[in-house]
Amino acid sequence: MNIPITNFVCAGSLEELKAKGRLVVRGAHRPILVVHDRGRVFALDSRCPHMGFPLDRGSLEDGILTCHWHHARFDLASGCTFDLWADDVPTCPVEVRDLEVWVKPTFGYADAAAHWRRRLNDGLAHDLGLVIAKAVHGQLATGVPPADAVRQIVLFGARNRDGWGVGLTILTALANLLPVLPEEETYLALFHGARRVAADCDGQAPRQERAPLASRPDLATVNRWLRRWTAVRHREAAERTVLTAIASGAAPAELADLLLTAETDRAFADSGHSLDFINKAFECLDLIGWEHAATVLPTVVGQMVAARGAEESTAWRQPADLIALCHAMATELPGLFAAGRGGDRWSNHAALARTLLGDDPVAIMDALKAAVRAGAAPSDLGRSLAYAAALRVARFGSANEHSDWETAHHVFTYANAIHQMVKRIGIADSDRHAEAACSILHGAMALYLARYLNVPPARIPGDSGDLLDDLPTDVEALRAALLDAFDRQRQVDFAARLVARHLTLGHPPRALIATLGRALLREDAGFHAYQMLEAGARQFGEWGNADEGRHILIAVARYLAAHSPTERAALQTADIARRLMRGGELHQEATAGGNPSIGLAAGDR
Repeated sequence: MNIPITNFVCAGSLEELKAKGRLVVRGAHRPILVVHDRGRVFALDSRCPHMGFPLDRGSLEDGILTCHWHHARFDLASGCTFDLWADDVPTCPVEVRDLEVWVKPTFGYADAAAHWRRRLNDGLAHDLGLVIAKAVHGQLATGVPPADAVRQIVLFGARNRDGWGVGLTILTALANLLPVLPEEETYLALFHGARRVAADCDGQAPRQERAPLASRPDLATVNRWLRRWTAVRHREAAERTVLTAIASGAAPAELADLLLTAETDRAFADSGHSLDFINKAFECLDLIGWEHAATVLPTVVGQMVAARGAEESTAWRQPADLIALCHAMATELPGLFAAGRGGDRWSNHAALARTLLGDDPVAIMDALKAAVRAGAAPSDLGRSLAYAAALRVARFGSANEHSDWETAHHVFTYANAIHQMVKRIGIADSDRHAEAACSILHGAMALYLARYLNVPPARIPGDSGDLLDDLPTDVEALRAALLDAFDRQRQVDFAARLVARHLTLGHPPRALIATLGRALLREDAGFHAYQMLEAGARQFGEWGNADEGRHILIAVARYLAAHSPTERAALQTADIARRLMRGGELHQEATAGGNPSIGLAAGDR
């Protein structure tokens, strides 16, 4: 009979243990495996830490215990694994008293947080999905703040890949969304971000460290140098210049101005990805601490220097030379901002956004000029541009090819990145306003070139008195219907209607964004889906639950629905890890179906 689990319990006689070789102690605790081997007695958790198979069914040879499900091997004396895709088996104190074997049924690690931190690093280093999932779950369960896990993953990614990648962008986007996600989704968000960082780093050479210059030039000089090195694609010089600015104590806003100016010397570089990566690197540092700027910011310089600008594209040169149009407008910007400074606070964001959706590039530029003369700051222009780009997605026509969604998406995430960067800079000098606003001109022309995506435009639900009365009114029913829609293909318009219904009834937008997050985190989502949700949530925060905010979340829902469902293999890995960490025994479910060999692919172990 068991006594309270804080004390020792009797496992049986030493004679019985010697005769059988192993015993399993069961009670108000997890099963404990007690083993007699070469004159010594050991006690450990009977559940294989990999996927829960009973270790008492394993084999023992030369002090090595081998699980018979996936053949994970463990040192019997310490519980340590020989296979990093498994994990160490927790051991228990064991004593022999008067020829009886007593064990103390306490499991765990001396420093659980340190153990799971080490295991997360193992999972990242070897791209082991299940190890990553268990380590993330373990860290959260031991009270490690999510921000600490994000910091560990970011620093691993920055040091183990020669340049910023999609994984770090996904991780940052999901970390930005954590405040609106419930606790259960926090685990999934960190797991998805970590696994994508690990995949980016797998097989890659680590980053080569570079040092700042010994001198400390002023920021104006550093700005000229960085633009020069970017223009001639001299990566090392550009990175050392950025490191010099950091070492000189440049503030985050000054660093943002420095990188945005150099980036904008090429128009809409790499279809907007280059600027989006720069923005995400800055947002990443907001999350993990600016003391890591010298580790993180240089990672975006390589792509910035190598990026191909739209000025090299025929579409930007023929039939209208949009690059020449941008250059001509850029020369006017300093005077326009100087003339508009000191006027009334400009607020015609929505009206400008609709003008930006026009089909005449000259008229679009004239509208931007008029807004600046009336007092619009770069942040105002960025806000209007981002909303206009969201409308492109919200009105994406079904006659287009599926791949065309990405064209609309690129303009929206680029516009959001511009908006966030110019807000971060917060320039008072009208000359610096002009430098920052050049990126807005490029975004406006990218938006213009994507106008065919709205021919004919999809109808936006909830507009023009559309009450959507055929849909549920109950908030939980609406969210359940939305998740159900993402379970099926070709539900783009239906998902949009459910989002519109939710918002027009006045239900909490935060809960709706969390539902969209849940839908995304179930999927083996592509890189762009994470960008889309985070940028949409960010822009909704600018507009609130008005028509414009509704349009933005409709755009998000339509994009996500167009790319759902997927196989959800990553969700299966995350679910396996969660059940294991909570004490489940997965082998019982597998063997019940007559197939004890069910498991994960090697890459997910």
